[in-house]
Amino acid sequence: MSEASAPYSETKSPPTAAPERRRKGALGLVDISASTMANIGPAYSFFFGFAFLVVTAGIAAPLTIIAAAIAIALLGNTLAQFSRVHPSTGGFISFVGKTFGGTSAVTTALLCGAGYIIAISSVLAVTGGFLSITLRHYLHWNIPWGILSVVLTAGAILMMIRGVAVSTKLAGFFFGFEMLVLVIVSIAVLIKNGGHLNLTPFEPSHITNGFTGLAAGFPLAIYLFIGWENSAALAEETDNPRRNVPRAVFLSVGLMAVSYVLFAYATVSGFGYNGTKIAAQAIPFISVAQGVLASFAFFAYIAGLTSTLGVLISAVNSQARLIFNAGREGLLPSWLGRVHPARRTPMNAIFAFVGIASAIIVVWALGHVIGGSTGSMDPITFFVESSTMGTILILVVYFLSNLALPFYYRKFRPQEINVIKHIVLPILGMIAIAVPVYYLSKPGQDPPYSWFPIAALIIVVVSVIYAILLTRRDPSLGDRVGSIVADE
Repeated sequence: MSEASAPYSETKSPPTAAPERRRKGALGLVDISASTMANIGPAYSFFFGFAFLVVTAGIAAPLTIIAAAIAIALLGNTLAQFSRVHPSTGGFISFVGKTFGGTSAVTTALLCGAGYIIAISSVLAVTGGFLSITLRHYLHWNIPWGILSVVLTAGAILMMIRGVAVSTKLAGFFFGFEMLVLVIVSIAVLIKNGGHLNLTPFEPSHITNGFTGLAAGFPLAIYLFIGWENSAALAEETDNPRRNVPRAVFLSVGLMAVSYVLFAYATVSGFGYNGTKIAAQAIPFISVAQGVLASFAFFAYIAGLTSTLGVLISAVNSQARLIFNAGREGLLPSWLGRVHPARRTPMNAIFAFVGIASAIIVVWALGHVIGGSTGSMDPITFFVESSTMGTILILVVYFLSNLALPFYYRKFRPQEINVIKHIVLPILGMIAIAVPVYYLSKPGQDPPYSWFPIAALIIVVVSVIYAILLTRRDPSLGDRVGSIVADE
C-alpha cells in the first residue's frame, strides 16, 4: 500500500525530525528465515529442555511439543496479519500501540524488553556453560563458565556491530551446521532401533498425569519456539517485508515443529521408551548420540555450542531492535534509538540489551550464593529458571497482540476483516496462551518459581504506571507509535 493511499493515522509519520533508519534491502527471505530459526536454536533449546518435558509428560513428551507448535502457529497468524499491512521493526510493540494507544505501547515495550532481556540472560550463561562442559569432557580443562561467557559474548557483539547482514549470515551458518548434526544423529538412532519403533510417544494415554502432565511442561515447550517472531524485528532491513516476514514466520515455525518432533521421537526410542532414564540425563540427546555414533558425539557437542552462539547473535540482533525502535519513537530513552553512523546498526540498544542481561546473571548468582544451598549457580539451572521468568512476560505480550488483532482491523481496515483470520484464530491464540500462564503462575510451586508470578506482576504494574505518566507528559506519543513503516 502506498503512503498516498494510506490513512494518516495508520502509517504516516508525524512531522518531526527524520528518524534514524537502518539499511533497507540487506536481507532476503532466506536470510530472515535462517536468522529466525537460529534464534529459536533447536540444539540449544532441545538439549537443555527435553529432559524437563519428559519429567512432566513422560514418554509422550512429543505431544507437548506438538501442542506448543499449534499455539505458536496461532500466534504466527497474528504476526503475519499485522506484518502484511503494517511491517514494523517494533513488532508487537507497534501493533499493540497502534491499536490501543500510547499507554499500551509503552507498557508493551517495557514488558517486551524485560521479558526478552531476562530470557537472553539464559543464553549468555549457557553459551559459556556449555563450552565449559565440552572442554571439561574432552580436554579435562576446568575453566569457569563465567569467563567463557564474557569472551564469547564480546565476540558476538563485535559481529553484530559490524552489520546485520554479516551477523545474520553467520547465525544462519551456525543453524545449518546444528541442523545437519541433529538430523543425522536422529536418523541414525531411528535406523538402529528400526525393529522396535512404535507410536507410543504419540499416544495420549501415555502422558504422565494426563492433561495436567501435558500442561505442566507446556510453558517450556513454548520456550522451545521463542524467537519465532524474529523476522518481524528485521522488517526494515528486509526486501519486500509485507511478503517475506509472514512467509518466514510460517516457514520457521513449521520446520522447527517437524524437527523437534523428529528429535524427540529419536531420543525417546533411543532410550527404549524409558522416561526415567531420559529424565536422569542432563542432556539426553547427547547421551543418545554417544550410544549410537560415539565418534559423531563430538559434533553433537559442537552443534550445541554453535547453536547457543547462533541464538545469542540472532536473538540480540532482533530483540535489541525492538528496544531500538521503542527508543526511536520515544517509548524508551531516546539514546536507545541511535545507530552507528557508518554501519547503521543499533549499537546503543545492543549494548544496553546485553549489559542488562549480564547484570541479571550477576544478581541471580548472588541470590544463589546468599540464599542457595550450593553457594554457586549452575548455568543449566539458571537456564531453566531465567527462561521461565522471561517467558511469563513474553506470554503477556503475546496475549495482548492476539487481543489487538481484531480491534486493529476493525479500526483501520474494516473492509478487509476475515472472521477466521482476524477473530477466531486470535481468540484461540489467547486461549492457548492462557494455559502456560496459569501453570507458570499457579500457587504451590517451589522457590524461585513461586516468586516469578509476583515479580512479573510487579513489572506489569510498574510498566503501566510509567506508561501512564509518560503519555501524560507527552500526549503526542501515541501518534508516533508504529509511524515508521519498514518499506516506506
